[in-house]
Formats: sequence, C-alpha cells, structure tokens
Amino acid sequence: MHQAAAQPANTTAAHQSANSIAVSRADLPLCCPRPADKLWNMHPRVYLPIENSPDGTAVCPYCGAHYRLID
Repeated sequence: MHQAAAQPANTTAAHQSANSIAVSRADLPLCCPRPADKLWNMHPRVYLPIENSPDGTAVCPYCGAHYRLID
C-alpha cells in the first residue's frame, strides 16, 4: 500500500494562505457562500465570526473555504 508523504507544517500553512479568500472589515459580517457565488454551488448560509479569530482567519464548515481578514 502506498502512503503519501506528509508535508511540512510550514508548507501546508503557506498553501492555505495562498488559497484563502481575502476579506476586509467592509465585508463583515462574513457569510459563506458569499453573495456573488453561483447558485448551483450554494450550501446553507453560515456566518463566520472572523473578526473574533485570533489569527484573522475562518474556515467554512460546509465547503472548507479559507477566509483571511486583511484589515
């Protein structure tokens, strides 16, 4: 059986940062899916308390989208 090699933690963190969706305080309250998302790709709306996160990030529990507060 073939097992994939684990990535170093810093590589994973950099990958998540590169694929995160930047949001500003003007976009709050943050919800996923966002208003501009396509209808076919919708899941139940969930509000993400990104402004209370110590590192300014949030992950959608439905689709796994990574959000990053930029201001």
